Amino acid sequence: MFADSGYEGLPGGLLWRCFHWLISVVEPDEDRSGFDPLPKRWVIERTFGWFGGYRRLIRDYERRPEMSEAMFRAAMIRLMIPRTT
Repeated sequence: MFADSGYEGLPGGLLWRCFHWLISVVEPDEDRSGFDPLPKRWVIERTFGWFGGYRRLIRDYERRPEMSEAMFRAAMIRLMIPRTT
């Protein structure tokens, strides 16, 4: 899981024990000036943009978190199937 510097204090061991996720904090280079997007951040922003194409994910229609997670998984499966062939 990629995160920006705002999540630096998050205990990575807890995420691994609870969810089996590894967290990687992406930090900006100190020698650059002006606006420069963080590496790997575009991956997250692009994924959120893809979710915007699915009506059911735009609003919070689901009452249970399990169903909401299932909708995100179904959307990602639908996005990834054409890319594997």
